[in-house]
Amino acid sequence: MTPRAVEAVVRGRVQGVFYRASLRREAEARGLAGWVRNRPEGTVEFRVEGDADAVAALLVWAERGPPHAEVAGLRVSEVEPDPAARGFAIRR
Repeated sequence: MTPRAVEAVVRGRVQGVFYRASLRREAEARGLAGWVRNRPEGTVEFRVEGDADAVAALLVWAERGPPHAEVAGLRVSEVEPDPAARGFAIRR
């Protein structure tokens, strides 16, 4: 397993459409750790880490989002993996 960690901001109609809960479900299904939260300006921000292939697959999903989302853009930044990261949380 090659580890990879990213932080991302998703723009578009991504709040009020179950984006956070759906992203958590997708991340957990891929065995990834991290968190997701709404930001005040209407975007969604998340950090995810784990196997590089699983992270890449989640980023492909994040560009579409759940059925009612309308993703206008995804800005991704590579970050250092945290060896202690466990689980996936929805932050408020």
